[in-house]
Amino acid sequence: MLAKRLIACLDVRDGSVVKGVNFQGLRNAGDPAELAARYNEEGIDELTVLDVTATLEGRRALLDTIRRVSQQLFIPLCVGGGIRSMDDARAVIDAGADKVSLNSAALAQPALITALARTYGSQAVIVAIDAKRAHGTFEVFGRSGTTKDAREAVAWACEAADRGAGEILLTSIDRDGTRSGFDCELTAAVSQAVQIPVIASGGAGTPDHFVDVFSEGRADAALAASIFHFSEHAVTDLKQFLSARGIPMRLDW
Repeated sequence: MLAKRLIACLDVRDGSVVKGVNFQGLRNAGDPAELAARYNEEGIDELTVLDVTATLEGRRALLDTIRRVSQQLFIPLCVGGGIRSMDDARAVIDAGADKVSLNSAALAQPALITALARTYGSQAVIVAIDAKRAHGTFEVFGRSGTTKDAREAVAWACEAADRGAGEILLTSIDRDGTRSGFDCELTAAVSQAVQIPVIASGGAGTPDHFVDVFSEGRADAALAASIFHFSEHAVTDLKQFLSARGIPMRLDW
């Protein structure tokens, strides 16, 4: 069985890491390069940097921040936010990213998924899906959770995979920042529908939440922010906890 991955997420605004609840009420959580260095040392498997206001402000992700973060890492770096074109993707990859994450741009122009996959390989293309429960289904939202799309999350994940995405980054808007646990029903629904890895995001609060999403949710990876940023649960301790409960983890840091 492949090892499960732990991914730390740095939500960046104006060059600083921020964190909110349900995509709202952002507060400062530190310097991105300093946090990246700490996670690299602690043994996190991957790091994701999301420029949370780039799309809303109609600009590219902050390239200087990406360069500073990438210089601290010997693990894969994924960057999202403000990537609307091949040129935008090329800029962040040139700045040090190994993967790019598309959300609003993929919804607006799905062909971009395929174009990027053909240029950089599917392993470098992540499609981020922000979903919210409504009327017995999972609605998709774009533009940092501010705009509802007509698509349904599971169907959109399947289309993204068919178009060449290498992974799905699946965030529950309902659980984001609440520390109430991942939405395992949402994660399992998508994981069962696609043949590519699914990264669960939104709601991490305790080590048991990770056990739940890897088992019940069938996630291939789990992404978290708050519990790592504020040093409530060290990465090394979390990996040992999960390994002791039968979750395969990479422990050779």
